[in-house]
Amino acid sequence: MKKSIAIIGSGFSALAAACYLAKEGNNVTIYEKNSTIGGRARQLKKEGFTFDIGPTWYWMPDVFERFFNDFGKKPSDYYELIKLSPAYQVYFGTNDFVTISDNLEAIKDTFETIEKGSGLKLQNFIDDAKKNYDIAIKDLVYRPGLSPLELITLETSKKINQFLGTISKDVRRKFKNKKLIQILEFPVLFLGAKPSDTPSFYNFMNYADFGLGTFHPKNGMYSVILAMESLAKELGVTIHTNSNVEKIEVQNKKATSLIVNGNKETADVILSGADYHHSETLLDANHRMYSEKYWDKKIFAPSSLLFYVGFDKKIANVEHHSLFFDVDFDIHARDIYDNPKWPDEPLFYASFPSKTDTNSAPEGREAAIFLIPLAPGLEDTPELRNKYFDKIITRLEKLTNQEVKNNILFKESFCVNDFIKDYNSYKGNAYGMANTLLQTAFLRPKLMSKKVKDLYFTGQLTVPGPGVPPSLISGKIVSELIQKYS
Repeated sequence: MKKSIAIIGSGFSALAAACYLAKEGNNVTIYEKNSTIGGRARQLKKEGFTFDIGPTWYWMPDVFERFFNDFGKKPSDYYELIKLSPAYQVYFGTNDFVTISDNLEAIKDTFETIEKGSGLKLQNFIDDAKKNYDIAIKDLVYRPGLSPLELITLETSKKINQFLGTISKDVRRKFKNKKLIQILEFPVLFLGAKPSDTPSFYNFMNYADFGLGTFHPKNGMYSVILAMESLAKELGVTIHTNSNVEKIEVQNKKATSLIVNGNKETADVILSGADYHHSETLLDANHRMYSEKYWDKKIFAPSSLLFYVGFDKKIANVEHHSLFFDVDFDIHARDIYDNPKWPDEPLFYASFPSKTDTNSAPEGREAAIFLIPLAPGLEDTPELRNKYFDKIITRLEKLTNQEVKNNILFKESFCVNDFIKDYNSYKGNAYGMANTLLQTAFLRPKLMSKKVKDLYFTGQLTVPGPGVPPSLISGKIVSELIQKYS
C-alpha cells in the first residue's frame, strides 16, 4: 500500500530515503527549515568564490555509485568526478611534509623512504583493510541495527579479535615512525572517535583512503546534493524550504502529523533526518525513547571551527587537501574527548578547492576552507574565533614559508553556535555520534521508534554512523524498514 510520507530535513540521509521511498510509489514530502537544501552540506557563495560549508572529502566512490545504480543512474549522469593527484599533503613542520599519492604503489614508496621495511608492512595492512572494507561496505553497514545477531556472519566470526583491538594499537604494532602512525590514524577521525577508542575492524577506512583514493566533484560536494535533489524530483518528491518543523504529533501511539510553520501537515509516516536528539524534542516527553541523561553520556564526534577565506592570490606549497599535524596529536585529542576545552595548539585541516576546480574562485585567486576540530558544547565567541584564525594563519605562513595575511579579501566563520542554530545539532556537534565499540551497529540510537508507530529516524546519530557515505546508506536502510513495517 502506497503512503504519504513526511520527511524532516534535506541532508544526504533524508534525500536518499526520499528517493528510495518515492521509487516505491509513495507520496513523499520534505520539509527543510533553512532556505536551501543539503543539511550540513550547504554552499556559500561570495564575491565570485564558492565554498562547501560542510563536507569537502569525497571518499568511497563505490557507495555513491551503488546509490545511483539503485535508480538506474550513474554519478556521471549528474556531476563530474575528479580524482585528486596527489590525494593530500600532511605538514609536520616548516617545509617538512609528506605527500600522499593517488595510488598505493607510490604511497608504499613514500613510506619506505621514511621507515625502511614499511612499504611491505603497508601492503599487508591495506590488504587486511580491504578485506574488512568488503565485509563492512558490501554487507554489514547495510543492516538496520535491530539485533546484535546482524554482526555475526561467517566472515565476522573470523575477525572477532578485530572488534576487541584498536586502530591505535594495530598501527603502532606495525609502524614506528610517528609521521606514518599519524597518517594511518587520520582516516578514522572521519568516524568521530580517537584511534585508541576505534575498533581494529574500522581500518577499512585506510583502504578507502589508500586503496580507493580521494575525489572532488566539480563545483564541490554540493554538486552531489543537487544531483540527489534532481533525482528526487524526477521521482516525484516535493521539497519545501523555509519550513520549520515545530512538533511531531502523536495520536494513539501513532505519528500522525507535523506542525510546520504553525500549520498541520498530516502523513501516514514521519521520518526525521534532522538531528536525532532535536527530533525527539519535537515529541511530547512520554513518546521519547532516549532521555537527556542518555544523550549526555554518549561520546559525540567533534564540533568544528570553520573559516571560509577568499585570497587575492594563489597560495603556494599546499595541495587541494592539506593537513597540519605540526603539533601534538594526542594533546589535541584529549582536549576534544577527555578534558573538553579549546586546544592551546590545534591541529587543523585546509582545503583549497580552487587548486582543482577553477569554478571555486576567480582567476588568479584562491578559495580556502580551514577546519579546527573542537569538543562539542564549548563556549563560542567572535573573540575566540578570531584568536584561533590568527593562530592557524600564522602557522600556515611559517609552515609553508610565505606571507598570506595581507592577501585576505574576506573571511566567514562557522562554529558551535552555528551548528546549533542552523542544524539543531546536539551541543553543536559537526559529525554526529562517534563510532566506538559501544556505539556501533545495534548499540546506536534506533532507526525505528519503539514507542511511536510509523515514526522513523535517519542520519549520523543512528545506523550506520557519521560521514557522507554512511548517511546515504542510512537513508536506504530506513526506507527498507518503512516499506517493511509501515
